[in-house]
Amino acid sequence: MYSWLNHFRQRLGYSIPATFLSLKVAGFMLLGILALGVAGFMLIDDYSLLDAFYMTVITVATVGFTEVHPLSEAGRLFTAIFILISIGVFAYLLAVFSYFIVQGEIFKHMHTNLINKSIDQLQNHCIICGFGRFGQEISSHFVAQGIDFVIIEHSEEKINVIQKGETPMLYVHDDATHDEALIKAGITRAHAIVSALPEDSDNMFIAFTARQLNPSLRIISRAAREKSQKKLLKAGANYAVRPEQLGGFYMATLVSKPGAVEFFSFIINEYEHDIGFEEFRHDQLPESLQGRTIGEMKVRELTGANIIGYRDVAGRYTVNPAPDLALQPGASFIALGDHQQMAKLRGYLLKK
Repeated sequence: MYSWLNHFRQRLGYSIPATFLSLKVAGFMLLGILALGVAGFMLIDDYSLLDAFYMTVITVATVGFTEVHPLSEAGRLFTAIFILISIGVFAYLLAVFSYFIVQGEIFKHMHTNLINKSIDQLQNHCIICGFGRFGQEISSHFVAQGIDFVIIEHSEEKINVIQKGETPMLYVHDDATHDEALIKAGITRAHAIVSALPEDSDNMFIAFTARQLNPSLRIISRAAREKSQKKLLKAGANYAVRPEQLGGFYMATLVSKPGAVEFFSFIINEYEHDIGFEEFRHDQLPESLQGRTIGEMKVRELTGANIIGYRDVAGRYTVNPAPDLALQPGASFIALGDHQQMAKLRGYLLKK
């Protein structure tokens, strides 16, 4: 049937745009034509409700059964006009059926609705803008670390890559520079956003917009050019990262301090071993632990993890902080341990 309809469209020299086809419109048209037929047969030829409904159905379906009762001249005229109207409605219903059923659009809509509901349930997740080389690398690390995230991508080709991937990923098929796309991805409930688009101007616009939509959001932006880093920070980004700069630093440090780099790489690649580290902010702690010193919190004694760093309000770091150091508002500390120890630490520090 679809091949016949497609051939018919080609013979006419055009195709019906997808925006013209709507399941809701088709449903209203079907109900409307049924209501028109029932009302017409009842008013013109005094049919009962059941007889009028039966006449309407056989007329719309063009099955050719005999009338329940003989039609008057007015009834025959109404039936002729009603048949002409029904042909147009039936043609539209056929087009909608071919588009949404035969082409699978109805399943695409169901899939999209399921994804949107899953995104609406997320809290403190991360948003990745762009699914290019860097976006794919970031998402693979998030999957390995069990971090909830949503991808915003406008390319149909890359969306197909996401859909066909072995690991299910939540995504928004839209331009990340649009406010609606960020809101649909749950930016007001998100913990962080990583803008990995190739153009600095797009990343700058996203940083500015994201900061307005969520003032407490952590924003990490990719910078293609060195002069764009300061502009991205002024636009609202917490960090402006140049991948080439990081790669060059990593390679140079492998020459001067290979052992230190290998150890650091071993630590950060959590999915390859059983060691990890994590940052805990003052506002994440329960009230009973806020204002206490590291020694009073007994982190190592209760969880086995170690606090190896402290970041004060000004952003300065202290390595191996003293036990009498208390975590102040706006500050955070970094803990190191194996997966079991880190799980205990999260349960201890982040419980409500």
